[in-house]
Amino acid sequence: MKKAHSLVSIGVATIGILALVSAVYCESLWQPNSISLYSDKKACKVGDTLTVLIVESASSTSSASTNAKKDTQTEVGPGTGPLIKNIPLFSYEGGDQLRASGSTSRTTKFVAKVTAIVKRVTENGNLEIEGTRVVQTNRDKEEIKLSGIVRPDDISPDNCIYSTAIADAKISYTGTGPVSSRQKEGIVTRLLRILF
Repeated sequence: MKKAHSLVSIGVATIGILALVSAVYCESLWQPNSISLYSDKKACKVGDTLTVLIVESASSTSSASTNAKKDTQTEVGPGTGPLIKNIPLFSYEGGDQLRASGSTSRTTKFVAKVTAIVKRVTENGNLEIEGTRVVQTNRDKEEIKLSGIVRPDDISPDNCIYSTAIADAKISYTGTGPVSSRQKEGIVTRLLRILF
């Protein structure tokens, strides 16, 4: 009888502990704001971040050639009338020639990485992004700004996108400081270039 009583006490205690544990841990692992267990963690709503890999390159070449020539020949002789018939015969020959050629070539390459923030989700699900990156070393400051519209399908599984896949992309790169100021032409050089 004593043994049975002990077993009942242990059973009641066990049920009580299980009830307490189940009351504490009965919530689901899935929460309404949880990210899907079956999809990649890609930017999809306002405030999400997205890494933009800026890989821009452009190359242009143009050339022009001009070859123009003009010859003129005029001959005037005496005419009719008391004064005009006394004018002696004279002639004029002249001409000009122009030859010119020129060519220009320009190559630009810009590679950088900037993390942007989703500012707005459009009606068709595209993401409007904006991002700024400022790097300051001593007194030199470099700033990259970008904005544009991203299609969610173009975002890679690691939440990155190339700048070439951004619609209405606006990318600017500016620098200020002692090093940047040394890259500019001086006043005298600019004045001479304007005059000559």
